[in-house]
Amino acid sequence: MNTLVENIPAKTVVAPTRLPGKPAHRILVVEDNTVIRELNVRVLALVGYQVDGAEDGVAGWQLLDGGSFDLLITDHEMPRLSGLELVKQVRSAGMTLPIIMATGRLPEEELERLPWLQLDATLLKPFSPDQLRQTVKRVLCPAECAVNSIHASPA
Repeated sequence: MNTLVENIPAKTVVAPTRLPGKPAHRILVVEDNTVIRELNVRVLALVGYQVDGAEDGVAGWQLLDGGSFDLLITDHEMPRLSGLELVKQVRSAGMTLPIIMATGRLPEEELERLPWLQLDATLLKPFSPDQLRQTVKRVLCPAECAVNSIHASPA
């Protein structure tokens, strides 16, 4: 089977920066399209992240509520519970994890009315595997870079 993921050149895979002995960031990808979900999970796993996938907002919420994640990547238009509703639940529960909305239609009006939802980034479909990796790295870097600079500072 020849898929887009199998055609990603090995030289484009760059491992995320981590402290020695620190486990990989744990990412949840919530996407109702099976092909897109599996592609995103695989792309991120190939560069060293620990990635789980959920088929819709309800399944995503169940995983978030029962686990510890460093980043949520969610589609918006999904059955049962939209990405926007999932983000509302996450923020209402006091979860502060970064969120990337990766969607074909960004709910701009709703996001403007609800600034407390605090999306960290958006990706409009279609996006490339490289755009996904770069966005994830950029969103996760502030926390990671702060830790790295503390450890790199002379005593």
